[in-house]
Amino acid sequence: MSNLTVEQQLAVEKKDTNIIVSAGAGSGKTTVLKKRVERILLSGVNINDLIILTFTNNAASEMKERIRKIITDNPDLIEQAELLDSAYITTFDSFAQSLVKKYNYLLNIDKNFSIVDDSIINLEIEKIIEKYPTPFHIYDEKAILDNAKAFLDAFKWASGFKEYFAVKALPNPAVLKLLAGLGIGADCSSIAELYLAEMAGIRGEDIMFTSNDTPAHEFKKACEMGAVINLDDITHIEFLEKSLGHLPELLCFRYNPGPLKGGNDIIGKPQEAKYGLTRQQMIDAYKISKAKGVKRFAMHTMVASNELNPEYFAETAIILFQLAADIYKETGIEMEFINLGGGVGIPYKQEQDRIEWEDLSALIKKAYEDVFNQLGYNPKIYFELGRAITGPYGYLVTKAIHEKHIYKEYIGLDACMANLMRPALYGAYHHITVMGKENAPCDYMYDISGSLCENNDKFAVDRKLPKIEIGDIIVIHDTGAHGHAMGFN
Repeated sequence: MSNLTVEQQLAVEKKDTNIIVSAGAGSGKTTVLKKRVERILLSGVNINDLIILTFTNNAASEMKERIRKIITDNPDLIEQAELLDSAYITTFDSFAQSLVKKYNYLLNIDKNFSIVDDSIINLEIEKIIEKYPTPFHIYDEKAILDNAKAFLDAFKWASGFKEYFAVKALPNPAVLKLLAGLGIGADCSSIAELYLAEMAGIRGEDIMFTSNDTPAHEFKKACEMGAVINLDDITHIEFLEKSLGHLPELLCFRYNPGPLKGGNDIIGKPQEAKYGLTRQQMIDAYKISKAKGVKRFAMHTMVASNELNPEYFAETAIILFQLAADIYKETGIEMEFINLGGGVGIPYKQEQDRIEWEDLSALIKKAYEDVFNQLGYNPKIYFELGRAITGPYGYLVTKAIHEKHIYKEYIGLDACMANLMRPALYGAYHHITVMGKENAPCDYMYDISGSLCENNDKFAVDRKLPKIEIGDIIVIHDTGAHGHAMGFN
């Protein structure tokens, strides 16, 4: 080892401790690693007891060949030559994948999972663009289904639990059909959404019709389909009865808790919202409906939008469960189900954390048991999530077609706010990827704009991104809910 420096020789010969070698390009790192492996093998260690990891496949292949030469050139190591091909000389990614496959049963994932390289994704997107020109939204079917299944599994403790997907989030018949295959219903707020549910084969009480300021013909259509009618105001009892000529056997009412709940910038404060009935109106509505012959009763609320604190939903559940208990004590009316609404958010920003389904379920379960174990009856629990089911698994694929250099740097896309309105409406953040430049430094600042004659037609303002060139494919993330649906359709 006379050709090594003192530091290099120390790195080769150091024993019985972990070492970190910090060195620049061309400083002999590979030579040191090769000689360190040779020294370890000569000490009697089997090649299969070593883990040698690199960042790239090329580097791993090169390292394997160098170690092969060490082994074949040394008579004391030649017997290990046949073990070399099964040795752990690979990339960090490949080694991690082998561990996950080996212990998949501990992680509760399919052993046949796959990891797709960015270059493969880029190639597939380019093929899709050849058939479907940009801009377009694309959805990850498997991820949507896996997420929906995980949500349903988290609430297995709740007998009769049901999710009604909020159609307004992603009014796509193909997606509705996929979700219906899991037993998920449709939460509809307009006649258009009723027709979409019908197209997807969803009918009867697998539909919740939750609307406000609703025309008579929409109530009639919902009733014809056998949907659960969720009324937004106490005056709608009479309006519904006149519209249909009768009241349905089952009625649900939407509760507005007013100052009992806080709101946020998107949905506002409950006491300032147009939706729902007050507490006293809820009690009166159930009494009136019962007197008019309604046999089955339910309760609903919706007071959140893109909320990432699970405790918020536990608080909402407590309010609803306690109201149901109070109504039962005062009127004898048992709620068949309590719909806790939606509003579960997704982490649009990378520093945010998603709500874990098991955590949410545990909080709801505790609130439920605290109230209903004492009461002696067990209403079903429903949700009507939209964004949290599909939001992270949709992408707007677009292309850079213009650049502009004035007081700011602009990149113009072939998409506009008609394709994704959230950033223009309330400055919503959506992560942006420049395909093929995922690992490039984000050292350019741009406004990413669309083509409408509105100055707020921007997908990002002062966003640090890699250098964008005309023709680059731009992918805008988390458009699987309230993306295409909010456009000028």
